[in-house]
Amino acid sequence: MDQWLATIPPLAIMLVVFGFVAVESLGVPLPGETVLIAATLVSLDGHISPWLVWGSAVVGAVAGDSIGYLIGHRFGIRLLTIGARRFPNRFGPERVHNAIGAMNRWGVLAVIGGRFVALLRVLVGPLAGTLRMPYRRFLVANSIGALLWAGAVVFVISSLGRAAIELIHRFTWIALLTVLVVVIVIAIVMVYRSRKAAANPVAAGSPTSPIDLADTATGSLQISDLFQADGSLSPLAAKAGLESTSEGIGGVPGLAGVAELANNTGLAGVTAAARQVLGPIGRTARRFPFTTGLFGVFLVVAIATGSLWYPVHRQPWYHDIAYGLPSFLNGQWYTLITGTFFSQLPIHYALVLVGLIVGVGWAESRFGSRRAFGIFAGGQIVAVVGSLFILLGARSFDSTWADHLATQYDVGPSGGMLACLAAAMITLRAPWRLRARFALFAFVTVSLIYIGTLADLEHFLAVLGVVLVAPFIQGFRRVKGGPSSREWRILAFAGLVILAAVEIAGTLLPSDDPSTSPNPGASTWIDLAIDVIVIALIANGVRLGYRLPWVIAVILGVFNVLEFAGLAIYAVVAVDFPPSLFEAMTNSSLWIALLVILWLGRRAYRVPWRRSRRVVSQQDARKNPLEILTEDGGGTLSWMTMWKANSYFVAADGDSFVAYQRHSGVAIALGDPIGPAAKRQQTIAEFVAECERIGLAPCFFSVSDETLDGAPDGWTHLQVAEDTIIDLPTLEMTGKKWQAIRSSLNRATRENISFRMTNLSAEPWAIVSQVRAISEEWVGDKALPEMGFTLGGVDEALDPHVKTALALDENNTVQGVLSWLPVYGPGDESAAEGGGGDGAEGGVEAEGAAEHPFVRGYTLDLMRRKDDGFKPVMEFLIASSCLFFQAEGALFVSLSGAPLARADDQSEATGIDAVLESVGTILEPLYGFQSLHNFKTKFNPRYERMSLLYRDEADLPKIALALTRAFLPNESLLGIARMGLQR
Repeated sequence: MDQWLATIPPLAIMLVVFGFVAVESLGVPLPGETVLIAATLVSLDGHISPWLVWGSAVVGAVAGDSIGYLIGHRFGIRLLTIGARRFPNRFGPERVHNAIGAMNRWGVLAVIGGRFVALLRVLVGPLAGTLRMPYRRFLVANSIGALLWAGAVVFVISSLGRAAIELIHRFTWIALLTVLVVVIVIAIVMVYRSRKAAANPVAAGSPTSPIDLADTATGSLQISDLFQADGSLSPLAAKAGLESTSEGIGGVPGLAGVAELANNTGLAGVTAAARQVLGPIGRTARRFPFTTGLFGVFLVVAIATGSLWYPVHRQPWYHDIAYGLPSFLNGQWYTLITGTFFSQLPIHYALVLVGLIVGVGWAESRFGSRRAFGIFAGGQIVAVVGSLFILLGARSFDSTWADHLATQYDVGPSGGMLACLAAAMITLRAPWRLRARFALFAFVTVSLIYIGTLADLEHFLAVLGVVLVAPFIQGFRRVKGGPSSREWRILAFAGLVILAAVEIAGTLLPSDDPSTSPNPGASTWIDLAIDVIVIALIANGVRLGYRLPWVIAVILGVFNVLEFAGLAIYAVVAVDFPPSLFEAMTNSSLWIALLVILWLGRRAYRVPWRRSRRVVSQQDARKNPLEILTEDGGGTLSWMTMWKANSYFVAADGDSFVAYQRHSGVAIALGDPIGPAAKRQQTIAEFVAECERIGLAPCFFSVSDETLDGAPDGWTHLQVAEDTIIDLPTLEMTGKKWQAIRSSLNRATRENISFRMTNLSAEPWAIVSQVRAISEEWVGDKALPEMGFTLGGVDEALDPHVKTALALDENNTVQGVLSWLPVYGPGDESAAEGGGGDGAEGGVEAEGAAEHPFVRGYTLDLMRRKDDGFKPVMEFLIASSCLFFQAEGALFVSLSGAPLARADDQSEATGIDAVLESVGTILEPLYGFQSLHNFKTKFNPRYERMSLLYRDEADLPKIALALTRAFLPNESLLGIARMGLQR
């Protein structure tokens, strides 16, 4: 195909690409993608600019899909009606109704992604038109998909040549198979839900998108009920989430509407619209003047010289502007500047744009324009000039590789851009700073060793230069104490994976390097097999910090280093050095760096191989946890640390402890550390060090701001709940905002509902059995089992230290029950974690505790009500409890925090907070966390945030799994997923 395209004029090539892509988008089985690939191959020879090929494909794709949209809009309803008559189970009205809603929710992503899959790209247009996706939305999504698809094909072909053709074809099939698997999984879930609903229609409840049959003409849904006579969506279909179209096709104005718009829009309107569109561009240019100016110079030079559409290395003046050893030997030192503002291929200008944004733009935002210019210029000079001196020195040793590079020319600003990127990375917080720099340095190192072009040498020197001068760059964050045990393990694990990958790639993939052999020798294959097999066996153990895999890795590294040393000696004395031995020497050289990492981080590999020995060590405590808690007090969740599911880490001084649970390789500390406040930071550091020693990921769940202040350097946090606190010394249930609470108290008096504060463990069996029955009835109504961790049950309420509030009718029948957990603290402290007040002393003396223990307040835990009992029993019990504790002198009560629920103020919400809010919305029908949080607002509390403290975002997936295990300890993940499907 490309040979034929090379014989026709460029305009004809553009028309062929446009026609094939457009007709393929209509559903005709033409090889549109193949023609695009062939035209791109022709552009590599300079016959046509790749930009023109790309533009022709984009226009053809948009035009073809738009015609397909119009066809679906015109004939889709008729086809749906025929399908509904012949295949009612597949094309029934309910399914079409749900499909309309799905198109509204996911249509944009489907249109963009469908362009990359061979069979789907012919369906998205007609399907979007049939289901009445608004045309403007479809046009935007289709244009984005066409730009990305055509750009990806042209870029890959321009970069890799013919070798990329097979890669693109494989990607298409992989994408198609992935979509097929996803469709099958969705179909299975839908059939499962359908059968479950048919077997138990009452439990199934109402559908997700209920259909009001009163809006239909016949009382049963028909296809005709979803569309109006003019083809637009009916009001009934609009309930699925789509807006009805008012004029034209899919919301596109007709000729009359366009004429009216043209007549009513003056110069002022056009100027205002242009200002609105171009305003962000101008603001960005003023914020990043160096980045914007640099890209402007690139663009002007590319257009003026024609290199934007024609490969610069084919220009007759290329050797006069490109830098390289030949240029400098000829005295053309100016090429250090001129070569910076060109790119080898037209498609590379897209990479320049990305590099300017990611590298130079980021550095300018961190260091300012002047320093960013200095980093860019310095990196480019070090990269170009440094490579020249290395090549001059290597040529004196008769290096084939150096002789090969000494004849090459290069252009481009990649050295400066990578220097800016490496410099910007030093401003990241730990541990991402170390990880990002390691990844970048590993990339340029592997590229230099296994590809070895002049550009690879320049990239390596640019990044190496920044690494060496990083401590002297303003904004550099020096890590106190060096990398942690976890970071050493991650670096070693990443190094092993990189070694295995590059050894496989270097052996199997062909190389243009004349110093290597196209047919690897037997020794190379043996080295590859040994290294890859051993790495596969030990890599995960190294990541977890086990001692034995570390020992094996060190032994393997020593053997490779010895092999490298022996081959290096042989290379010096041998007359003829076989290329296969050179490849083995190259592979072994990477082990030197890995061996250094393994040795420097040797203290990180002390995790016992046997699971039974991987436990947090215990110090000899002078006091038991209860004594520490009652003496020093704690936050509103402190009594939960006494529950039997917890384990304890006691600090070295024996005066502080951390209660934690271990799940899925994570140690979840519950609340704040218990002990003297002055020793909190040290206790956290000791707990973290002990967890990392045995390979556990530490985190702290529902901690106060005081604990956040004592967090280790580089740790981060996110809000998981809000504690609702009522200050008792100033509590007065007066005014309009307390009207609902006073009404519940008055109604309880009228209906002879009495309040009793007691210890449930001291109550007779009849009362306890009623409480258990009410709790079991509540659990039975939920789709998920009773939760644990920070949510106690009846067993926790039976603790003698826990207060229990009962609502009893005149027959001594329990109408509702609350359990209140004590919050201890020194008697002369009026405010602490979770505590409140304005300095007044108070508290309730605790029996059998330390010398001066006081209960400063209480935290609400168990809440249960009788289904057919006194309705406002919760309001009555909480209000009565507050008055009771106020009379006893307590400082506050905490209504506790509902997980994944918070007040309405989201001014500082992050992306992760948005994800948590979505999870809370999903769980709301199951547990009602947000509803519970809203209920507590009736008592006009103040709020204190409760946060999850963790090392970094990489720990969040395993922390989420561990929290699931902690809250649902008696339920398997498969069972949780099964119950989720039942919803």
